[in-house]
Amino acid sequence: MNKLTSIRHAKTQIDIVRMRQYRLNRVREQVKAIGAGGIVVYDPVNLRYATGSRNMQVFMLRNPGRYVYIPVEGPVTLFDFPNCEHLSAGIETIDHVREATTLSYVASGENLYDNAASWAKEIAELVSQHGGGNKKLAIDYVPAVGAIELAKQGIDVVDGQEPIEHARSIKCEQEIEAMKISVRTAEEGMIRMQEALEPGITENELWAQLHQTNIAQGGDYIETRLLNSGSRTNPWFQECSDKVIQDGELVAFDTDMNGPFGFFTDISRTFYCGSGEPTAEQKRLYQTAYEQIQTNIERLQPGMTFREYAEKSWQIPDEFFPNRYFTVAHGTGLSGEYPYIVYPQDFEEKGYDGVIEPNMVLSVESYIGSPGGKEGVKLEEQLLVTENGTENFSDFPFEPKLLK
Repeated sequence: MNKLTSIRHAKTQIDIVRMRQYRLNRVREQVKAIGAGGIVVYDPVNLRYATGSRNMQVFMLRNPGRYVYIPVEGPVTLFDFPNCEHLSAGIETIDHVREATTLSYVASGENLYDNAASWAKEIAELVSQHGGGNKKLAIDYVPAVGAIELAKQGIDVVDGQEPIEHARSIKCEQEIEAMKISVRTAEEGMIRMQEALEPGITENELWAQLHQTNIAQGGDYIETRLLNSGSRTNPWFQECSDKVIQDGELVAFDTDMNGPFGFFTDISRTFYCGSGEPTAEQKRLYQTAYEQIQTNIERLQPGMTFREYAEKSWQIPDEFFPNRYFTVAHGTGLSGEYPYIVYPQDFEEKGYDGVIEPNMVLSVESYIGSPGGKEGVKLEEQLLVTENGTENFSDFPFEPKLLK
C-alpha cells in the first residue's frame, strides 16, 4: 500500500437514526429494570451512547460540563457546554437543549455550592415533571457536591453504571456494521505500522501511523499509549516512548482505538523488527500467546456463564501467571466495557458472574512474559458472539516468522 494513500471506508450504509433510537431504548429499558424513573448521564462515552451526541469528549472526561436527563418515559433534556447548543440540532433522540452548569471548582470557585444547589433544583424539577412520581434517579457519575445537593432536594440517587453497562453490552445490527468499519480503519493503520517498522524508528514515530490513519478516517482518539519494543515489552503496560527500535526486537501494541462512529477497536499484535530470524525464545513466547487466544476463541460459546468460560479457558503456565493480563476477555463497544471475565484463579476476589449472550462483542486477551524475562508478547482478537459461536471482526495476519 502506498503510505500516502488512504482507503476511505464507506459509511453510508449505517442507519444512524435507527442505531441512536435502539440505544436510547436500551438505556430506558435498563433504567426501568432497576426501578428508577430516569437517569442523568455525565460520562461522555455513555452520553454519546444514549443520545448519539458528542462534544469535546476527552475534555468532558475531567470537566463535568455536559450531561443529559433521560426519563423512562418523556422528553430527553441535554445540558450542553455554553454556546454549544447548536451541536445537537437535528438529533431526534434529544428533545430539549439547555446550557449546562459545570460542577467544578475551576469553573465556579467560591460559588461551587451555590451553583450545585441551582443545578440540583433544575434536575429535581425535571424528575418531578417527567419521573411519573418516582424520585429514584440513576446517575452514572456526578461530582460529590452535586450528590450532596440532590439529597437536599429529596432525590433518591442510585448508581447508574449498571443500567448503562448492561444496555451497551448487546449490539444492534447497525452497531455491528459500524464496528466493522472501525476495525477496518485500525487494520489500515496497522498495515502502515508494518510498512514503517524498521530499525531506527522510534516507538512514538511508529505509533503515529495508527493515530494519523484513524483521524483521517473520521475516528476520535486512542485511549492508551500501549506500544513498546524490546525490553520494554516486559512487563506489559509500559507506555510508548522515544526509544529507538532495534534490529531483532519484538514490538508489541494494543490499538485501544476509538475509531469512526466512536467505536472502540481493541486488537493487539506483536511484530518482529528486522529481516533476520527471531530467536527461539521469541518464538516460544509468541506461540504460547497464540495458543492462548486461539484456544479461548474456540471455547467461547453463547449461553456460557462468565465463571464457566473462565474455568474452561486456556490454563496459563505458572511461569507466566504473575505477569498475566488482568482479564481473559472483556466487553468492547464505545470503549472497553461490561463484562470483565477474569482468570479462574482470580474469580473469587475479582470476578462476577453473568451470561455470555448473542450480540455481545468480546475482546480475547493474551499477554505472555515471564517476570524478569527479556521480552513479552501481546495478542488480542475482537469477536462478535453469535447464536452458534463467534465471528472474528479482524483478519489481520499473525507473524509467520514467529509461528514457524
